[in-house]
Amino acid sequence: MKKIIDLQKERTRELVVTVGLQYGSMDKWHLRDSIAELKQLVDTAGGKVVREFTNVRRSPTPAYFIGKGKLEEIKLFCEGAGIKTVIFDDDLTPAQKKNITSSLDVKVLDRTELILDIFALHAVSREGKLQVERAQLEYYLPRLTRAWTHLSRQEGGIGTRGPGERQIEVDRRRIRERIYHLNKKLSEIRQGRAVRRRKRQVVPVPVISIIGYTNVGKSTLLNSLAGSSICVEDKLFATLDTTTRTYFLSSGQKVLLTDTVGFINKLPHGLIESFKATLEEVTESDLLLYVIDLSRPDALEQDKAVKKVLKELNAHEKPVIAAFNKSDIRNMDSDIRDLERFYPEGITISALKKTGFKELNERIQVELGKLLVFGKYRIPVKSFAVLSKFHERTNIKHIEYGDKFVTVVAEVPGRLSNEMKKYKIKN
Repeated sequence: MKKIIDLQKERTRELVVTVGLQYGSMDKWHLRDSIAELKQLVDTAGGKVVREFTNVRRSPTPAYFIGKGKLEEIKLFCEGAGIKTVIFDDDLTPAQKKNITSSLDVKVLDRTELILDIFALHAVSREGKLQVERAQLEYYLPRLTRAWTHLSRQEGGIGTRGPGERQIEVDRRRIRERIYHLNKKLSEIRQGRAVRRRKRQVVPVPVISIIGYTNVGKSTLLNSLAGSSICVEDKLFATLDTTTRTYFLSSGQKVLLTDTVGFINKLPHGLIESFKATLEEVTESDLLLYVIDLSRPDALEQDKAVKKVLKELNAHEKPVIAAFNKSDIRNMDSDIRDLERFYPEGITISALKKTGFKELNERIQVELGKLLVFGKYRIPVKSFAVLSKFHERTNIKHIEYGDKFVTVVAEVPGRLSNEMKKYKIKN
């Protein structure tokens, strides 16, 4: 029965042609990996790639992105095979998309549109849906002009005024108003998360964000460590919403593990902006658990993409534990060996088979210990709130009460130690 259902799904999948261009400093291996990933994205969106076209140029052409000869080749194939969808591996300008669509007479998408479609497909929570809608609207707003060429010419000036031009302005205004309302709603959600985070910080519970490229096993790792039941699929961006679970270290210390949306090469900047409310969990965490897929031959490129996104989030200086996942299906490619040299203290694990967890657990304890600042503090007796924070959020080693001051010797979490600097006694 399952085979029949799978066969029916296969027959109903949208047939797609993908197009990639090697230009600038890009080499053929980089293009190969990018096209392979695009195929995965198409599969995640419910399509099936039947042909991949690639071209080599010094730079994309302003009018058609690829050469006209290659475009004609794609057109002939699409007409012969009955293909109605062509997806480019790079972003297209509004002019390029209009020219290519006019020439091929099929639906033309670029990489960002495809990723936005996948995000819309997988968004479950209210916040996730709002974030995706905002990203889509912000992407389509500058491209709206081209969509109305059947009603008015776009050059502007004499002869271009009329219903079409007015309709464009109406649509632009409506989109801007919708973006404004979405920003307002997302701001309210963000404030709510900030309140919850402040409440969480009252109790000294470290927060560890699980980060990494999409589909490297982050959700599987959270499920295995914390006994969760997050959706796990062998697809890119299977989960979008942030999930936090409690995890107890072998020492008995409680920590919060947060699963985040996966990163990807050429991740649209608009998506990073839209998902900042979610991704700020990364910036607010105490420690990053960076999952690296040992089975991937392009692991080095994935590592570069992750570092790029972390830098955009201003989280690139956070303490990191590298967890080399999928050790049971390890790839022996040189990229993996290079990454292991980059992260010599990385822990090798299998999230699925739950191996390497003891070493990972111990390493987390060591790294969290490094985040504690040992010091001696002199606090006025009347500063009840400050004293309360020391009792609730620090590891007190010694405390001595005087008439006017309380002297505390304690291990203080990094962020709290900055707040308590003025009370610290200099040696």
